[in-house]
Amino acid sequence: MNLKSNTLDLSSEIEYQFSRSGGKGGQNVNKVETKVQLRFHVLNSSILSNDEKEIIAKNAANRITKEGEIVLSSQNSRSQLKNKALVTDQFYKLIEKALAPQKKRKRTRMPKAVKRKRLENKKRLSLKKANRRKENW
Repeated sequence: MNLKSNTLDLSSEIEYQFSRSGGKGGQNVNKVETKVQLRFHVLNSSILSNDEKEIIAKNAANRITKEGEIVLSSQNSRSQLKNKALVTDQFYKLIEKALAPQKKRKRTRMPKAVKRKRLENKKRLSLKKANRRKENW
């Protein structure tokens, strides 16, 4: 179930924290720590190169805390092992997506017919609004 990156094995730098999960589950929720929280400090990683750290920091900026950590959690399953596998899988997908090269956007020309139609609609709307205005008395 673990989808590890082809080139990176960051498992030695990942920290897991376990806590009791909320929601359904009856007594299981009260006594078993099934919620899994994954922490990975991007800037302190010895496995990642400086370039990779910068790319991850830029592309996954919304998932990184002020301290430079990626924090992910899972409490979907009633099993700690399943939650751990889910959150690890989620982490590796996030890293792969952040390290994937960005495609350059190809500029396309707007067809003349589309331009003309847009301008005609604009003109029609401005005439409609001009007709609503009251004349000077």
